[in-house]
Amino acid sequence: MSRAWSEEWAREGTALFLAAVAGLTDEQLREPSALPGWTRAHVVAHLARNADALINLLEWARTGVETPMYSGPEQRDGDIERGAKLPAAELRADLLRSAERFAKRVAEMPAEAWQGEVRTRQGRLIRGAEVLWMRSREVWVHQADLGTGITFGNFPADFLVELIGDVTGSMTGPSVRIEAGEHTWTVGDGSPTVSGTPAAVAAWLTGRTAGDDLHGARPELPGWL
Repeated sequence: MSRAWSEEWAREGTALFLAAVAGLTDEQLREPSALPGWTRAHVVAHLARNADALINLLEWARTGVETPMYSGPEQRDGDIERGAKLPAAELRADLLRSAERFAKRVAEMPAEAWQGEVRTRQGRLIRGAEVLWMRSREVWVHQADLGTGITFGNFPADFLVELIGDVTGSMTGPSVRIEAGEHTWTVGDGSPTVSGTPAAVAAWLTGRTAGDDLHGARPELPGWL
């Protein structure tokens, strides 16, 4: 995928997420999200801290100085819990400021820095340019988790295809053949076959509700991210 596509998806997804959060009342922010154990405020806090964590990776790619996303899982989880407890106005402002910081750091990145090598939270070695794709995944997939009426069916078609390829490319465990529109992906020996719309397939692969637009015997999937 091109860096330009990822940057555009990140920009569009961020704008949509900010608008969705701005449309929630203070009470609605405290209501459950689609993620077990998380309120909408948890999702918002996660997106804010994710922006800062990815800024760390951009700094690593730019300078070559190791700067992990988080100091450890305790920091990540603790930051989310603290953020979710902020007053609604402060939480919205925190989300906006974090998005602005990320956009500013992206704009300041020298061209050669996009090729710098960094490691994700899972320990995977990537180029700096892939940080843009990581942010794109976060801002789009968590749109659906907010439960404001935005679903995978509202996502860009090319983004959904890229997302399916990303998830299947890193999948270990079950064998499955996936068909979505004109696209096919094979994991393991390619059996059984699961087919559906790109939106339904992407939702299922990322652990979300796929609705009635998915067909075939679905194997149990490993956790995503």
